Amino acid sequence: MLEIAVFNIGSALQAAKAGADRLELCENPQEGGTTPSYGTLKLVKEKIGIPVFPIIRPRGGYFLYSEAEFEVMKQDIRLCKELGFEGVVIGLLLADGNIDLARTSALAELAYPMDVSFHRAFDRCVDAFKGLEDIIAAGCTRILTSGQTPNAGDGKELIRQLISKAGDRIVIMPGSGVRSSNIRELADYTGAKELHSSARLNVKSGMQFSPAGMKENLQRVEVDAEEVRKMKEILTSMYA
Repeated sequence: MLEIAVFNIGSALQAAKAGADRLELCENPQEGGTTPSYGTLKLVKEKIGIPVFPIIRPRGGYFLYSEAEFEVMKQDIRLCKELGFEGVVIGLLLADGNIDLARTSALAELAYPMDVSFHRAFDRCVDAFKGLEDIIAAGCTRILTSGQTPNAGDGKELIRQLISKAGDRIVIMPGSGVRSSNIRELADYTGAKELHSSARLNVKSGMQFSPAGMKENLQRVEVDAEEVRKMKEILTSMYA
């Protein structure tokens, strides 16, 4: 299973066509991914046949949320359920670094019967193995993790331990820095059956005019479709 994180409608269409098994749908890559707009959600659901999990994250930055932000998250989950999405992606922490078990449980219950993935807020929790048990208890079905390091390759030992500890209770999905150059090694070493990549590609502006006085180099983030195809081919050959 190859999940691709996408940040706009164009990338979502390209990733699905290139062979992704599932999409994590976000906006604002510079913020690490925030909840997509209604228009993006609606159009993606109309045009893409593979499972899509929108991220439920009202802002960038840290993962400690106010009551008002929590209410926004609940409203966005209700919307994703109404639109027929297969799952959502959440992640909430307490100030002391523990998983926000009460509110994670509440969101997972609200999302049912959708799948609920817990994103890389997990990599900021104070105790990975306690966090694992809390997320299982909350009713989530998956954890995206880079092994509490910036890059999943560097965190592969912890990822392997988490997969062993989790057993069949929850899916542990490595992500961050996953590319065709390392996906085979990471899958072999950790035993992961689902892997996550953004296959990110920075694309230069298509504008013919750019005002020199603004001193800008505007780019957009797209998905590298060829990279998606390569990763999918590698995983298919491994598990055929």
